[in-house]
Amino acid sequence: MEKLLLIGIDTRSMLNSALKLDYDIYSTSYFSTSDTPTIDNQKIVLKESDGESCGVFEDEYDSKHLLEISEDFIDEVDYIIPISGVSPNDFKRKDRKKILGNHDTANVEDKLKFFKNIKDEFLTPQTFSIKDIDEAIEISENFPNNQFILKPVHGSGGYDINLLNNESCHEFNGGEFILQEYITGINLSSSVLATKNQTKTITNSRLLTMNDFENNNSFIYVGNILPLTKKSIMAQIGNIDEIIETLKRTSEKIVQKFNLIGSNGVDYILNENGLYIIEVNPRIQGTFECVEKSYGINMLEAHINACKGKIPDMPRAKYYCYKKIIYSPTRNKFAKLELDNVYDLPHIGSITEKHEPLLTIIDKSRDFEKLYEKVELTSEIVNKETRRNQLDGE
Repeated sequence: MEKLLLIGIDTRSMLNSALKLDYDIYSTSYFSTSDTPTIDNQKIVLKESDGESCGVFEDEYDSKHLLEISEDFIDEVDYIIPISGVSPNDFKRKDRKKILGNHDTANVEDKLKFFKNIKDEFLTPQTFSIKDIDEAIEISENFPNNQFILKPVHGSGGYDINLLNNESCHEFNGGEFILQEYITGINLSSSVLATKNQTKTITNSRLLTMNDFENNNSFIYVGNILPLTKKSIMAQIGNIDEIIETLKRTSEKIVQKFNLIGSNGVDYILNENGLYIIEVNPRIQGTFECVEKSYGINMLEAHINACKGKIPDMPRAKYYCYKKIIYSPTRNKFAKLELDNVYDLPHIGSITEKHEPLLTIIDKSRDFEKLYEKVELTSEIVNKETRRNQLDGE
């Protein structure tokens, strides 16, 4: 039996799908959620235990460490699927040939290179290379009618993105940043399957950030709702069919332009000027489980087949699916929750720091309003219980 390694921040959802396929599965992940399947060949960085803090993800996570502890797995397996948190370019060149997916993603993961490559062909925000905060402010002063954001050249999930103003005290701390025009509008995303010769958009979704819920200028990713319809876009818009067709056409063109294969995501912001391309995720996306629940397919199998040259026929969506990541409103000690739609659960008694990812709500329904109501009610219950178990008198 061929051996397949899943490696990334959290392999739970992919493991559930992989175990239905005819592979000997290996896994290396940062997080160890209590609902992650246990397999023989498994390595986990974060060892959660009663009374111990899970720490701050941004301070603790290191993709290089994940690869270092996986060296024996990498040598042993036949195939590798890197997921969120690990780039194909992090691997040694000799190991990239084992990757089921894109082997070189530098041109899309480097945001400055990416926007330089597409700005003459697609609608994009103004984007500038900068060396420090003073240069960023100087550039912004030449465009008094525009708001700007600072964004890491390398990064995903909306982390470390900040609005620029004249009082900014942003420290680059050795990192590379770009200055980008701040585009307001509706966050959307496409999921595209591709072979070397064919591309197919399998779904579009409403992409959600913290700013959608708290209006706090935080761009951190918190989830998706799919498929995209006049209801699930959750905004007053014109012709939804025209928007969906434009998403499909543009996403497929982008994936073809960068010669991507397997499952890839393209993120947009829609406003009165059109669809601005914001980012490409050259790997399986956060919509993974939503696609599986909505369309009734094994998304990992679809990704593997696309990498091997075949895109499956896609059924129509049977359900709306809503994914929402809950970030802890307070420092708390996790207690058991009697809910049927929560995933990525911490181990009982482990401590989650304030504003760190706590768990994920995922649910489906044929009725969009009922689905939205149930997920938001679950969110309220989780936050209430989290505050009830808060620590340090916050």
